[in-house]
Amino acid sequence: MLIQYNDDYEKISMGLLSYIEDFKEPARIEEEIERYKSSETRELFLWQSEETSNLIGLIGIEKEDELVLLRHISIDPSFRNEGISYKMLDALNERYPDNNIVSTLETATIVSKWQKRRTGQ
Repeated sequence: MLIQYNDDYEKISMGLLSYIEDFKEPARIEEEIERYKSSETRELFLWQSEETSNLIGLIGIEKEDELVLLRHISIDPSFRNEGISYKMLDALNERYPDNNIVSTLETATIVSKWQKRRTGQ
């Protein structure tokens, strides 16, 4: 289940962002979270495991008109290869049904695989 970020989730969000190559320095992670908090077009969501209720994933988006730009996606390594990224993108798509989900260069592979999976290609 997607959960909207709030300050109570700051530490877990920092931990999940640290799994992304660009976010190895704590100062860089804090800067990125602040960018999400201060922007009117950016949003962070956490993914809560259905089985454990733990927060195990994170999605960062930028919403513009008809587009939702997937900026960041991260999953706790112990939960990878279970299709959670697809579930997260499905939930994001349900949240913004009138918007097209697009990728950055960093998220292009996962978005492409998700789109192919949805269309059965």
